[in-house]
Formats: sequence, structure tokens, C-alpha cells
Amino acid sequence: MNDPMPGGVLQDAGLTISHQLAVHTAGIRYADIPAATIDGVKRLMLDTLAVSWAGSDAPGCREAHALVAEEGGRADSTAWAYGGKLPAASAAFINGMSSAALDYDSIATGASVHKYITVLPAALAVAEREHASGADFLTALAAGTDITYRLAAASDVPNRGFHYAAIFGAFGAAVAAARLLKLDALTTRHAIGIAFIQACGTQQANIDPSLSKRMLSAFSARAGVYAAQLAQRGITAPAQPIEGKFGLYRLYQNGDPGKLLDALGTRFESASSSIKMYPSCGCNHTTIAGMLDLIHRHDLKADDVESVDVTVTPYIDRIVGSPYDPSGDAQVAAQFNIRYTIACLLVCRKLGLAEIQADAARDPEINRHVGKVNVLIDQTKNGFRGPVVLRIKSRKHGEISTRVEHVPGSPQAPVSDAEIQRKFDECFRCGVRPLDDAQLALLTTRVREVERISDMSTFFSGVL
Repeated sequence: MNDPMPGGVLQDAGLTISHQLAVHTAGIRYADIPAATIDGVKRLMLDTLAVSWAGSDAPGCREAHALVAEEGGRADSTAWAYGGKLPAASAAFINGMSSAALDYDSIATGASVHKYITVLPAALAVAEREHASGADFLTALAAGTDITYRLAAASDVPNRGFHYAAIFGAFGAAVAAARLLKLDALTTRHAIGIAFIQACGTQQANIDPSLSKRMLSAFSARAGVYAAQLAQRGITAPAQPIEGKFGLYRLYQNGDPGKLLDALGTRFESASSSIKMYPSCGCNHTTIAGMLDLIHRHDLKADDVESVDVTVTPYIDRIVGSPYDPSGDAQVAAQFNIRYTIACLLVCRKLGLAEIQADAARDPEINRHVGKVNVLIDQTKNGFRGPVVLRIKSRKHGEISTRVEHVPGSPQAPVSDAEIQRKFDECFRCGVRPLDDAQLALLTTRVREVERISDMSTFFSGVL
């Protein structure tokens, strides 16, 4: 007799989780996706392209691009901000890396996963290679980001320490690539299995600041492309990569199959992401919002502040609560440290692209205030990005405090279209190849009307 998985899904060749995901992927059509979801996917696509442009000259990205360019190969897919074309898997890799470099990309609401920095690089690379239509590209992107979200949202907490975008993103990237290669359900299941064989990534890269942190999404994007291409050529994979004895749920992170499969194909979580307003780890964003509120409300000056107590959840402490040390990879250290975040805001009264550069991260004036920050942990809370409580002792105002539950840009704390547009404009005018007004307008129009494109290999024509 077949053994039931948690949630009542049978371990049967015709009813496995992996098989159901494969059947869904092979059968999904553009008309199946709600118009509101398509609009959200386009906006998040534009956001990901923007942060990738700005991240293209971040430490490590130029070097990685030089490597893949030197290796060469078929000129199939665009290296977004750099120009020129590479093999699809190589393009997915470098675009995934530059998208993640500034930690400025969107993050899922309701699940701690960055889905667009893995799935979009894979989907766009394969769409260009295959001369896919814009509608087929959007279908693949929606399917891959939906499944990435579902895998993360269905996983048990607390997170054991695997990096969600790296693990789950490989599955989503493979799904998107498989859909664009028009693989049937069985071959798609093999692609999902091959993605699992490659899936890896750890939050150790978050807490030990290093440039490899920004490669987690790059590896998973490339893994997804390779997985689908290998499956297309007849390479087989384990039939139960998710639910098997040594599959995802038993080896990496327990999960709820019922939640993963609930309303699959009728409810899409592709657009369930918030656009970040600061180039810093999402675990810092409630703190940023709270500090900016107190700074502007009380006109706080850095030297007026005697101490800052920030009370966070265990997860936030795990990711950004370590002592601050910018002596190594300074930019990564600044992006993943709550002490730097607070000290920087006290001195600069903002945290943008300039404030995560190495000179700012090592600025003696900012670092002079890092020691004022005390990180406290509320063991009763289990949120990924909130709540946080800030208590500041100042000479002028005495003790002032605030509590922040939600990150700016989330459904509970929305930001204006104008604020988002300012972010896009700034990011596209940075990086190795800044866009001028005409190029930016053209690229923006291409994204907003992408379903009208008959051949995605022309997507960047006139832009680069």
C-alpha cells in the first residue's frame, strides 16, 4: 500500500507532488493567468531589471561577468546591463548575480523568498534563445515564480539555515525553462528532479559577509536552465525530488504538500512580492522605517543619541544581528548588519545606494556610532522581517520609542508609485552601462507591453 505524505498526498507515480507540478507546468497557458497577476509580474520584472542594472558593477559582478564572457559559447541570451550575448545558462548566471548584488530586489510577502532574481534570469535567457513569444515568456515567468513562492510558503518554520531563493528558486527556474522549451509533463518532471540534484545554498553566506552571498541566486538560475536543457536531451532524474525518502521535504526542510498544491493553476502567487525601498537585507527594513520615523519626527542628531536598543525576532537576529565588521567585504557587511543600519541612519539620515558603498561602510564617523546599538531578542516572536521595537535614549528628548510590524512596500505598508519610479530611475542610471532617458523609456515600454512581442530575442534591441 502506498504511504501517505503529510497532507494526504499519496506516494504514487501518478499522484506525486512532483508529477502534479510537472503536469501543471506543461499545461499552463497565458489565458489561465489573471490580468492582475500579469500586471504584477511585469512590475516585478521591471524592478528586477532595475536592481540588476545598478548591481552590475557591484564588487564581484564585473569579475564574474569577465569569467563567463571569457569562456564564451553560443550567443543566445543577453547579459542585461553589460551587453553582448552568452549561452543561456551563462546569461542566467550573471544576470542572477547582478540582480541579487545590492539586495535591492523584491521579496515575497508571506514567505521569506526572493523569487524574481532566480526565475527571471532563467526565463528571459531561455525565451531569447528559443525566440519565444512575449506571452509564452510571461506564462513561464508566472509559473516559475508561483511555484517558487509555494515551495517557500509551504515549508515549516523555523528555517534550518538553507537559503530559500537558492533552493526553491532552482525549482522555479527549472519550471520556467521547461515551459519555454515546451517540454511534456514527464520531461518536465525530470527537469524538476535535475534542478533538485543541483539545489544548494546556505544562510551562512548571509552571516559571514562575503561576495558569494550574491551568487546564490546565480547558481540556482543557472541550475534551472541546465536542468531543463538536460531533461530535453533525455537525461532522467529521481521521480520524487520533493516528497521522496531523501527528497526536499525530508532532507532540507519539512513542508505541507496540501499548502503547496492548494488551488494550483487557479490561484497564482507570482505577484505576491513587495518592492524594496532600501538596498539592504529585508530583515533590516522595519528597523529602517522605525529609525527614519523617529529621526524625522524628533529631528534626532547622531551625537544627541546615547544608545539605541532594538528588539528583534530570533530570525532577524540570525541574519543581521552579528557584530559589525567591515574589514572584509564591506558592502556585504553593511547590507546585512542592523548595527550599521542604525548608525548609518543616525549620521546620514537615509540609506540608499551611496550608503552601502565600501567608503560609507568603513566611514569612521558612521562606525563611531555602531557601538551605541544594542540588539535584544524577543524569543516569543517568529517573524522574518518584523516586528521590531526601537528605544532610543537621547540627551535632548529622553527616551523615545516606536514599534514597526511591516516593511515599507508590503501590502500593509504600501508606498506610492512615484517612490517606486524614483527607485527605478536611479537604478537604471547606475551600473556598468547607465541608460539615458530614451533607452529607459524604451525598456519600460517593452516590459509593459511584453505580451505583444513575437520574438523575445529582440527584447533588448535598441536598448543596448
